[in-house]
Amino acid sequence: MDVGGVTEQNVKEQGSPFRRVEMDAPWAWLSDGWRDMWRAPQVSLVYGGAFSLASIALTGALYLLDWLYMLLPLASGFMLIGPLLAVGLYETSRRLDAGLPVSILNAAFVSTRSPSQLALIGLVLMLILLAWNRIATLLFALFIGADLLGPGPQQFEAMIESLFFTGSGLLFLMVGSAIGAVLAAIVFALSALSIPMLMVRDVDAISAASLSARAVLANYRPMLLWAWLIAMLTAVGIATLFIGLAIMFPLVGHATWRAFRAVFPDD
Repeated sequence: MDVGGVTEQNVKEQGSPFRRVEMDAPWAWLSDGWRDMWRAPQVSLVYGGAFSLASIALTGALYLLDWLYMLLPLASGFMLIGPLLAVGLYETSRRLDAGLPVSILNAAFVSTRSPSQLALIGLVLMLILLAWNRIATLLFALFIGADLLGPGPQQFEAMIESLFFTGSGLLFLMVGSAIGAVLAAIVFALSALSIPMLMVRDVDAISAASLSARAVLANYRPMLLWAWLIAMLTAVGIATLFIGLAIMFPLVGHATWRAFRAVFPDD
């Protein structure tokens, strides 16, 4: 039997606090997440639409303030804090599993087992996001020049031209992408499963993050595929001028709960 990408053999595995899942498990999580999304469309689409509109509004504010140069690091940083922003979607899937009624209020005001520890992880993710923005700015100044980090559409156009059509710009993209990938991998391992865990377990943030990292490493092949799918779906949402986030964000959120339940079935 195969449920959520977990085989019967893996279900019976002893001596581990988590399950090992099959390589194709992330596709099952997406399928289950898609089903959850349309079992509660009034919640999922409102939730996704709110984040889509918020992203559009933030981009508009950056344009009006002549801070468009902040758009790229903020867009990449969105993936770092995305797991925390999707808590309401995890709660919706949890309530669907339990046969409980779902509503946008339930998704907006989630009652968790470890609220203070969840807030702690949220603070850590925000600090990492700020650190990433700072690192990206320093790298840009080092490879391109700080004079292009300024307001105005002409500065933004010059920055884009320097990024994609000069040797130093391409080198910056390679180095920045490498550093960003390492940072994203660490954040993914620590938060991919710990945030849903803190919703349903009375556990401290360090223990949850440690267990999440152990589970991700034990399932590194399917988790690499899962991280890639999240990145691609989020990129599609952003590339469609954030309109696609109305679908992609709730899909990934519901599927993340399915990933948690597949790896930690006892919760």
